[in-house]
Amino acid sequence: MFTVAALYHFTRFDDPAALRPGLLESCENAGVRGSLLLAREGINGTIAGDPSAIAAVLASVRALPGCDDLDWKESHAAKMPFGRMKVRVKREIVTMGRPDVDPRARVGHYVAPADWNALISAPDVAVIDTRNAYEVSIGTFDGAIDPGTASFREFPEWWERNKARFHNKRIAMFCTGGIRCEKSTNFLLGQGVEDVFHLKGGILKYLEDVPAAQSLWQGECFVFDERVSVGHGLRQGPHDLCRACRHPLAREDKDRPEYEQGVACHRCADSHSPEQRARFRERQRQIHLAKARGERHLGARRS
Repeated sequence: MFTVAALYHFTRFDDPAALRPGLLESCENAGVRGSLLLAREGINGTIAGDPSAIAAVLASVRALPGCDDLDWKESHAAKMPFGRMKVRVKREIVTMGRPDVDPRARVGHYVAPADWNALISAPDVAVIDTRNAYEVSIGTFDGAIDPGTASFREFPEWWERNKARFHNKRIAMFCTGGIRCEKSTNFLLGQGVEDVFHLKGGILKYLEDVPAAQSLWQGECFVFDERVSVGHGLRQGPHDLCRACRHPLAREDKDRPEYEQGVACHRCADSHSPEQRARFRERQRQIHLAKARGERHLGARRS
């Protein structure tokens, strides 16, 4: 079993690019794979490896400026869920495109998983899923509002169009691990919304802590690695990934006539040119050949 550690931390990095080489070296020396993002506002990512390797890399992350109180969430995978290790420098560690938003200044009220059900069941609470539509499509909380966004960058515009719906409502928001809610709650507070709450540790912590018999979660939770989805107890879910459009696929989706492994699914069957489909087929052929040789093909990696 591999340990999978999901982490984020908002802090000030004056020169995130200068931190990248040492962090990448630490990950590679430990044999850890995954993806880490560095920006002036902090660090975000998910890594996987054996427990001692993860501990070594987390120690390196905690040694970064302002990261000594780093928190993370652990789950497990039977197979390595990443193909390689990437450490990238970006403008934001989660892209909202609003430079005025600063989670270090203030955020909404954290709500522990044990208290979440009571909050979202209250009649004066509106529950908003801040994730993207393809994530929401395979699971969300009972009664949650889906903004239908294709990217987190669209959330501020969605709120502006829909804010009148939430007059005199308390707002409870959630996301996969908590990072998007750090920004979305700061954004709403800046918009004058007074009662803003978010699920501490995100869906992953809820699924880890709350027994299925007591849960208000319906479906599976999309994750950004080769497991594709997890359910209660953070057990790997039944979904695969369409390699053409990156959407999660249920078992019944692969029985549809539009599905061709590695090439298309019902969501993207008409979205790609013949040249693109030919390229996807060749990539899938190379993946099968590599698998037959007991190797991992680079085309199997997630971007």
